[in-house]
Amino acid sequence: MLRYIYANDLSRFPLLRDTMFRDRAEQFSKRLGWDVTVNAAGEERDQYDDLNPLYVIWEMADGRHGGSMRFMPTVGRTMVNEHFSHLTGGVTVESPLIWECTRFCLSPKADRRASAALALGAGELMSAFQLKHYIGVFDPRMQRIYRLMGLEPEVIGSSGEGRDEIGVGLWSMDETAFEPTLKRVGVSREMSRGWLRYSLSGKPGPVLTDNAAHSA
Repeated sequence: MLRYIYANDLSRFPLLRDTMFRDRAEQFSKRLGWDVTVNAAGEERDQYDDLNPLYVIWEMADGRHGGSMRFMPTVGRTMVNEHFSHLTGGVTVESPLIWECTRFCLSPKADRRASAALALGAGELMSAFQLKHYIGVFDPRMQRIYRLMGLEPEVIGSSGEGRDEIGVGLWSMDETAFEPTLKRVGVSREMSRGWLRYSLSGKPGPVLTDNAAHSA
């Protein structure tokens, strides 16, 4: 199932939390060779995990992490603005209608639904919070993954060539993209919306009633 969890609430899901951060270390440090910090517990965390971001997490049947993405409103601190402004021509991206999406991660044991499930979660967040775009930094590998997910980014800046190329782009998910994504995950829209309501009930954000979710 999909879970939508703020960082401050991760302690309620210790197995899901710990396997997510360990899978991030496996992907970003070991497999991709990124210059990231891995702690003594074998977890990859950074300063933005301390800012109470919202994680979309695909939870496998055994309660472990299958895949995840991290979301933060651009009206606060973001990785794009603080570390990649050279890709935006020095322009600060700041809007209540644009959230940053980072740390796309898949577990080595993830099933084939994981990528589509994360795309579905991103779409549900966009619909519920009435967002217009996500912004993120990506390499050619991630751009291919986004394309397979049906989420082709609009590139607004890039540097480097080939495997060393890195870009920043905006992407969105409209209602027409939901049907094929739901089919790939194997769930109904009602169930997908139910996961969001279950996770965020009582949390800051939209009023997640059945009628509100249907009209978002």
